[in-house]
Amino acid sequence: MKHLVRELVVAPGSKFKLAQIDPENTHGVDKPKAADRLAKNLERLSLLQYLLYADAKQALLVVLQGIDAGGKDGTIRHVMSGLNPQGVTVMPFKVPEGAEKRHDYLWRVHKAVPEFGSVGIFNRSHYEDVLVVRVHGLVPKPVWSKRYQQINDFERMLSENRVRIVKFLLYISKEEQAKRFRERLDDPTKNWKFSEADIKEREYWDQYIEAYQDMLRKCSTDWAPWYVIPANHKWFRNLAVAEIVRHTLESMDLKFPRPTADLVGIKFE
Repeated sequence: MKHLVRELVVAPGSKFKLAQIDPENTHGVDKPKAADRLAKNLERLSLLQYLLYADAKQALLVVLQGIDAGGKDGTIRHVMSGLNPQGVTVMPFKVPEGAEKRHDYLWRVHKAVPEFGSVGIFNRSHYEDVLVVRVHGLVPKPVWSKRYQQINDFERMLSENRVRIVKFLLYISKEEQAKRFRERLDDPTKNWKFSEADIKEREYWDQYIEAYQDMLRKCSTDWAPWYVIPANHKWFRNLAVAEIVRHTLESMDLKFPRPTADLVGIKFE
């Protein structure tokens, strides 16, 4: 429903405060009704993806950011489950290596932008270059501080060339992160997901929150808005992302193209 679109968006140019967002908030949605509502959204998404593919004049880029254990993988698994995998690409952005380190930081990102007719999902993204790079001092402040405007310009260029962009910060509490880390330790099938680096990164929690807030304030634009998803409840996270992606696709005015042949009078012997 559109109220989630209105309530969760970061208004461009606003003095948004991430600390005022409650990761437990479900915005009046109760869990018993959420599953049916999600199913309807997924059904609608399937049709909209088909229209996007048939139209083949636009693309959709979904950006997912979030602190460790925020639920990026789970969101992709549950929200995109109804889409045709032939029309979806998922790109995980990890530490740059090889040729990626010998180009500007947006080089590898631009290469991964989805083609017309497709949906692209970034699991982490170019925003790592104003997040982890900033928090860990990997480049000096005079360098990373210029990247907000560079990213805005890059996303504007994509938008003006028919790539619609929608960005999600999956926001969980520090307590919820600890709970999810414990689940990884207790479940043998999830042990592989845990690393000592997860614990080390928790020491930078406050610095990450500050970096996220600046990212949201400076890079939520009319052409590429940020949405902050209270993500302590996975069921609400999935519903909110699905509804916003659905709304975004519906706003793209997708239409079936005209047939290339005159279909009147065609007969098969």
